[in-house]
Amino acid sequence: MPDPLLPRLKQLIVETLRLEEVAPADIADNEPLIGGGLSLDSIDALELVVRMEREFGIKIASSEEARQALASVAALAAYIRERGDPARLPT
Repeated sequence: MPDPLLPRLKQLIVETLRLEEVAPADIADNEPLIGGGLSLDSIDALELVVRMEREFGIKIASSEEARQALASVAALAAYIRERGDPARLPT
C-alpha cells in the first residue's frame, strides 16, 4: 500500500514554494530536493522547514538536520514519521 504521506508532502512542496509549472506527481520520491531537478536553494529549504514544522509538529534543530531531512521526499517522509505528531499524519 502506498504511503499517503508522500503525495501530501509533494503537494505541500508545490504549494509552499509556488511551483506553478510543477505537478506534485512530477516530483520523484527519491530525487534530491536541494540541488536536484527542482533547483531548490537555501531560501526554499528554509521555507519548507518552517512549513513542515507547522504542519507536522516537528522541530528541525540545525542546518545539518534540515539537509538530511530534505534529502528527498522519501527522506522527509521518514523524518516526519519518526519525529512528527502522529495525529497530524495522513492515514
